[in-house]
Amino acid sequence: MKHCSSCGSLVIEKIPDGDNRHRWVCDQCNTVHYQNPRIVVGCVPELDGKVLLCRRSIEPRYGYWTVPAGFMELGETMEQGAARETLEEACAEVRIGHLFASVDVVAAGQVHLFFTASLLGDFGVGNESLETALFSEQEIPWAEIAFRSGTFALEKFFEDAGANNGVHMHQVIWKGRQ
Repeated sequence: MKHCSSCGSLVIEKIPDGDNRHRWVCDQCNTVHYQNPRIVVGCVPELDGKVLLCRRSIEPRYGYWTVPAGFMELGETMEQGAARETLEEACAEVRIGHLFASVDVVAAGQVHLFFTASLLGDFGVGNESLETALFSEQEIPWAEIAFRSGTFALEKFFEDAGANNGVHMHQVIWKGRQ
């Protein structure tokens, strides 16, 4: 960060009074600019024992498979974000179920949240996908899953076998493939 979003002046990195960590601070208007983790929401859409995956047409991890997921937008709930991402990436409407997986991706400053979902009809290929397909657990191309958080979500989804066993939590603290 270089400039204050309030007044446009240059910012400096320092520990503000009453705080305990470095922040970007404007010395002109005293605005403290907090940088907090971004939330990624997604779902595992299921139909007849198979799950819907998307092959990515964007970086990072171009050409790898993923569950439909992406960054939340302001003004939407987590469930709405997961449904929107599924519509954008797989042209599919879903009924969102329960939250079942949470992954802290510390190095990327992200939190990934995954819901169960029921696929409500047809699906297709959205702007961020090369292709979409339904996979049974045995058919999933596990070595070609784009992100470790997606692998974790798929593993826990099949482990739960549709039951609501609470939220499985995982932390990814290394750099590289998140």
